Amino acid sequence: MKMAKKTEEKIVTIEREYIIPLREKCRVVPRYKKTPKAVKTIKEFLVKHMKIYDRDTRKIKIDGYLNDYLWFRGIRRPPHKIKVKVIKEITDGKELVRVELVDYPNKLKFKKIRAEKLEKKAEENTSKKKKEKKEEPKETEETKEEKAEDKREESEKKASVVEAGREFEKAAAKQSKHSSIEAGRIKQMTKQKHQMRKALAK
Repeated sequence: MKMAKKTEEKIVTIEREYIIPLREKCRVVPRYKKTPKAVKTIKEFLVKHMKIYDRDTRKIKIDGYLNDYLWFRGIRRPPHKIKVKVIKEITDGKELVRVELVDYPNKLKFKKIRAEKLEKKAEENTSKKKKEKKEEPKETEETKEEKAEDKREESEKKASVVEAGREFEKAAAKQSKHSSIEAGRIKQMTKQKHQMRKALAK
C-alpha cells in the first residue's frame, strides 16, 4: 500500500515599493466616480508591474489603511499619487499580491497603533487562559465526594424551605377562610332593618 507523501509548500515572496500616479486616470472620470477609479488604477498598475499574466485584479488585495487613505477626502478628491509597498506571494502556482501604504498620515498611525495594542491584549488574554487551564489541579476522589455532599445538602435545604412555605400558605388560607366566615356573621348580626316610614309609624 502506497503512502501519500506531504509535499512542503514553497512560498516565494517578492517585495517592492512603487509611487503610483493617479491624477491622469482620475481626471477623465466624473467627480462622483474619482475614488473608485483610483482604486481600479492601483490594481491595474500592479497587475502590469507585478507580472500577473492572466490580468486578474481579484488577486490584488488592498490593505484597509490604504483604502482609508484613498477615501479620506471622500469620493470626489482622491490623492494625486500614492507610495505603496507591494508583497507578491507565489505558492504552488497561485499568486497573491498584498498592497500596503508606506507613509501613514498621523490619523492612520494612531488608528494602526490602537489596533495593534488591542491585538496584543487579546493574545495576552488567550495565553493567560491557556496557562490557567493547564495549572488547574486535577480533581481527586475526595474533592468529588465533597462536591457531591455539598450538592446534597443544598438540595435538602431547598426541599425544607419549599415544605415550610407550603405549610405557611395552608395556615394562612385557613385563617383567611375562618376570618371571612366570622366577618359575614358579624355583618348579618349588625345589619339594621329598614326604618319604617314615618307615615306608617303613626
